[in-house]
Amino acid sequence: MRFYSVAERVAFLVTLIAVLVLALLPVPRLKEFGIDVGFHYDKLNHASAFAVLTFLGGLGWPDRKALVGAAIEVLQGTALIARDLDVFDWVADCVGMACGLVAVICANWILRRRG
Repeated sequence: MRFYSVAERVAFLVTLIAVLVLALLPVPRLKEFGIDVGFHYDKLNHASAFAVLTFLGGLGWPDRKALVGAAIEVLQGTALIARDLDVFDWVADCVGMACGLVAVICANWILRRRG
């Protein structure tokens, strides 16, 4: 394990917690806490969140790739969460994950070339 993979793993876990809070708290709760981060276009929020998660996860755990976008969408559709279940959000999650994977491949290629 590379020395800095610990930092990458911590960054992934912190980012995952932030994404889960933003994705799973009911919208009125987010507004109540004054949380309003992201882009005005919801699909861009999904894609960017999962691109960053995939990138950090790919650096921290290069031998494992996890896909959690569909699970978050299912959770958002439950009555407990009271958010929208949207298949297009999952598509945006997948687009973000693909971008994150490309970024990880490029980063790993650069790291290998530097020796």
